[in-house]
Amino acid sequence: PVNLVFLIDVSGSMQSRDKIGLLKSGFRMLVKKLRPVDKVSIVVYAGASGVVLPPTPGSDKETILEAIDSLRPGGSTNGAAGIKLAYQMAKQHFVRGGVNRVILATDGDFNVGVVDHNALIDLIKHKRKSGIGLTVLGFGTGNYNDRLMEQLADHGNGNYAYIDNRREARKVLVQQLSSTLLTIAKDVKLQVEFNPAVVAEYRLIGYVNRKLRREDFNNDKVDAGEIGAGHTVTALYEITLQDSSKRKLPPLRYGTRKPAPRGSTRELAFIKVRYKKPGGHRSVLLRQPVYTRNIKESVAQASNNFRFSAAVAAFGQNLRGGRQTGRFGYDQVIRLARSALGSDRYGNRREFLKLVRTAKRIDARSTRHPEQVSSISE
Repeated sequence: PVNLVFLIDVSGSMQSRDKIGLLKSGFRMLVKKLRPVDKVSIVVYAGASGVVLPPTPGSDKETILEAIDSLRPGGSTNGAAGIKLAYQMAKQHFVRGGVNRVILATDGDFNVGVVDHNALIDLIKHKRKSGIGLTVLGFGTGNYNDRLMEQLADHGNGNYAYIDNRREARKVLVQQLSSTLLTIAKDVKLQVEFNPAVVAEYRLIGYVNRKLRREDFNNDKVDAGEIGAGHTVTALYEITLQDSSKRKLPPLRYGTRKPAPRGSTRELAFIKVRYKKPGGHRSVLLRQPVYTRNIKESVAQASNNFRFSAAVAAFGQNLRGGRQTGRFGYDQVIRLARSALGSDRYGNRREFLKLVRTAKRIDARSTRHPEQVSSISE
């Protein structure tokens, strides 16, 4: 059973179709999936915060939907007051052995009350000790604060998603509902050690804001990420093998290469995973070697999931200037992603292809007419 508190930003900055309009549409989808054992409360905040809907069973969908439809934006944004009230509601109706979660829907434009972002993060850190998770859903453009939204979710033992259309709302709130709400492992940490006898260079792609110090891996007091039911996480490394002629880093003057011990080239890397059970405080350690025999001879031999992930990573790096991708531009990304569409049940991979084509068109126009693209982005 779930105890959900919808914490909804109804400030003036939310007054547009891609914000409050899309927010209402998304929450209507979620309500249709609720069961009689589930309970929903609605807390709103603008200049002040208040309860729009007391805890209501999931079977009373009409009452919940009426409360959602009644929401009207206006005023300034006191996010901290809303957060405090939402956690208070969730705590009062806490379900032991169930899912207790605050779902914050906002554009992140907090401009009154506690506006210091570090103070907001400290507030969320304090609240997570109650066993209540936090899901953050971001809406809109312009004044949208993506970085803050992600940080709040990270420190609130929760997850974060940006919703810009109905398809994305359906994916997050319907198709991925279990992974959005139900945490199966908390403080999940991964540590990858590459075998220097096999790997000459390596680089983690992305995850800049998720890196831990080496000594924090074994420290159970250090907070880390959560994994939901049916949820997967993919981290990609770019590696250069010892026998490759494509090294990016020049040799060190005082660097030495010791001969590899016999048999050591069988392993490519060694992976360690630490996690805690949802109600636990002591981590469990998993260990797994990755063998060199698993290296594919060509891209075509890799799985659809791997090839598609590589295409997404290359696209992200091209958006940041493409310093690491060489000649692997938008056309190559499209070709690789198209070869890895697979069944694409919900059309998400095809939507990615549209995104790459749009970026390619914008990039081409910026090369020819930079002043036009500047006015478009503004």
